[in-house]
Amino acid sequence: MIFLWAFLVGGIICVVGQLLLDVFKLTPAHVVVIFVVLGAFLDSFGLYDQLIEFAGAGATVPITSFGHSLLHGAMLEADEHGYLGILMGIFNLTAAGISSAILFGFLVALIFRPRG
Repeated sequence: MIFLWAFLVGGIICVVGQLLLDVFKLTPAHVVVIFVVLGAFLDSFGLYDQLIEFAGAGATVPITSFGHSLLHGAMLEADEHGYLGILMGIFNLTAAGISSAILFGFLVALIFRPRG
């Protein structure tokens, strides 16, 4: 049953993203920003953690999880280190994802010819 809920929740998030692209004619960058902000917004009310418990990977794989991780890390470190902890927490939980994106983007740029 866990796999079914993960599939359904992840699928619903993807359908919402596709509707934003097709119906509202938003660019992919706009959709990414909307999802990251939505993930952070839901985490500020403690709702995203409940969604992760319910849907598992269906909630952690989409880009909304990145917004959740940004805010979650910032809040954890802010409690411990104050205002400086906000910056430390943002990079603490998301460093692996950011580093991977930079590394794989560089490797793909070496293999293919990027434009621009």
